[in-house]
Amino acid sequence: MLHVPVMLSEVLEYLDPKPNENFIDCTVGQGGHALGILERTAPNGKVLGLDLDAESLKELESRIKNHESSGRIILINGNFADIEKIVSESKFGPIHGVLMDLGWSSWQLEQSERGLSFLKDEPLDMRLNRKQTEDAADIVNAYSGEELENIFRQFGEERFAGRIARAIVASRKRNPITRTKELVEVILHATPAPYHRGRLHPATRTFQALRIAVNEELENLQKGLSGALEVLAPGGRIAVIAFHSLEDRIVKNIFRDGKRAGVVEVRTKKPIVPSDEETADNPRARSAKLRVAVKK
Repeated sequence: MLHVPVMLSEVLEYLDPKPNENFIDCTVGQGGHALGILERTAPNGKVLGLDLDAESLKELESRIKNHESSGRIILINGNFADIEKIVSESKFGPIHGVLMDLGWSSWQLEQSERGLSFLKDEPLDMRLNRKQTEDAADIVNAYSGEELENIFRQFGEERFAGRIARAIVASRKRNPITRTKELVEVILHATPAPYHRGRLHPATRTFQALRIAVNEELENLQKGLSGALEVLAPGGRIAVIAFHSLEDRIVKNIFRDGKRAGVVEVRTKKPIVPSDEETADNPRARSAKLRVAVKK
């Protein structure tokens, strides 16, 4: 499945790539944003593309090997929380812009078979980094009911966190919960019928919470944002696309604190959201929020 980069035109407008400038795409994924940036930075501008998902990087490498810009993109399997270390080791710079697209790619959701989507029956894994040992099934089957409730409430803002946690504990006593379909069934039985008729699927927030917990997404985002502001050259732009309120709140607060400290100028008083046309063509973009700042 082709991954459609979210808000590509808005990202290019605010990052404003110019010939021979260098950028970091912290979540390069399927390369949609990175290739758009490379077009604007010819002939000598480069993109350092980071991704924690080694399989996703392999997919991208095979897709762009014959692309005219492939010689100007450097792909590294790594965590953007370590952006300062990666930049230092790769001797990449000066850096005129940084992009973080915090969404999951279509390939990851549809083809990676990691149990990221509640719409498919797959192993309950959810790890971006396959080298880490703990996956979503480990959390679901080993954590206490109280710990699960806290994860669902804190990371999913799930109103029925307690019910779902108790139902998981009861179900796993009979059989371990190892597949997405099994977890969805537990959630459906644990939540009231009116909840099933809402705008979101009843499993949405629980799956979001587990993905965040497995991959330490919020902690990594805070580290990555702080590191990105360190490596940016003066006048460098940073753009972040968040997909839920927890992420967006972190971005908003770090940019606000940077403004107060005189480190950045915030370019988006309110987050930029996708156009109606884009959300009609790509429903996954509907919750995206773009915030941009410039380093002083």
